[in-house]
Amino acid sequence: MLRQLSPEVRRYLLVTGNYWAFTLTDGALRMLVVLHFHQLGYSPLQIAMLFLFYEVFGVVTNLVGGWLGARIGLERTMQIGLALQVVALSMLLVPAPWLTVAWVMAAQALSGIAKDLNKMSAKSSIKLLVADARQGALYRWVAALTGSKNALKGVGFFLGGALLTLFGFRASVAGMAAVLLLVWVAGLFLLRGSLGRASARPKFRDLLSKSAAINRLSAARMFLFGARDVWFVVALPVYLSTTLGWDFWQVGGFMAAWLMGYGVVQALAPALTGARDARMPGGGAAAAWGLALAVVPLMMAAMLAAGIDAQPVLVGGLALFGLVFAVNSSLHSYLVVGHAARDGVSLDVGFYYMANAMGRLLGTVLSGWVFQAAGLGACLAISGAFVVLAALVVRALPPVAIPRQAAAEG
Repeated sequence: MLRQLSPEVRRYLLVTGNYWAFTLTDGALRMLVVLHFHQLGYSPLQIAMLFLFYEVFGVVTNLVGGWLGARIGLERTMQIGLALQVVALSMLLVPAPWLTVAWVMAAQALSGIAKDLNKMSAKSSIKLLVADARQGALYRWVAALTGSKNALKGVGFFLGGALLTLFGFRASVAGMAAVLLLVWVAGLFLLRGSLGRASARPKFRDLLSKSAAINRLSAARMFLFGARDVWFVVALPVYLSTTLGWDFWQVGGFMAAWLMGYGVVQALAPALTGARDARMPGGGAAAAWGLALAVVPLMMAAMLAAGIDAQPVLVGGLALFGLVFAVNSSLHSYLVVGHAARDGVSLDVGFYYMANAMGRLLGTVLSGWVFQAAGLGACLAISGAFVVLAALVVRALPPVAIPRQAAAEG
């Protein structure tokens, strides 16, 4: 079946399938760790600290991983990421007394390295599989990959909550490690090549972006994902479990539904933003969608402060936030791939997702600290402020430039 497809489509499907398998275990592991250690009596801030190295090493990995991908090829960096995730899951299979905060943080550090190697490789690959003139197709492929990834991460959240309820922490982690090991072995035979390797071996000083557009998008991405994670990582699942009294499977199911809906809208973003090869959205569209997004958490924070019933505010408000955030995320993802240089694309994409990881790190720490100190409403207010900053930063971004030769050929 695969052999009947064009080489570009075949490679895209293989990369996407690898990314899907990783994402499913990553989402499940996140929910397993949050709920299991909350069950053990950890405070919200302590749970946030479990993910500290996950995000810190994500910052470093995206920066160094982009350089590594340009030197050895993106398919190899993707396989390295899968192998590290198997090791990270295996570290959590030790006897319960060994699962100290330091040990779990170390396992999460490996998982963070693995996740960002895998994501950087997948996102960078698409740039090389679509001609420069076909910006509409590039946007659709990026949106499809990003949307499907987040939908599967939502399935992973639900899976994590269900597995914890049915089988317990240790058996669930063991099963995921075994499945991912099989995917890694299959990838050794299917993902062979030098996709993304730069024509000239990049030097270490090339890690930092020299593009004003990439720098502006990176700053916007940091605030955008800080805005999501300041409530999503710790504050929301703990609030649903403790304040609203939801069971683990209900928490996992709600967050899974949120992410799956978010992923579907991400995949539809090109249609919603009116993308065409001849006229693609730029900084103005990204800023407008960002300001629309900022209204949602600010209104939710005001409603919670006014004493309105929290359950409908959260369920309805966060559903709306997810829909508008999905368009923002997909639009930003396309813009960075569009603005990235084709030769050594992983350098620009890696720098951008380094900023993404910094935003997640900031949001994760604030999610535990602010929630513990001031509650969920304060997390939502900070979320709104961060989105406004992201919109202001990205507003002056120019449209993606299409080389004249490529435009003529298109």
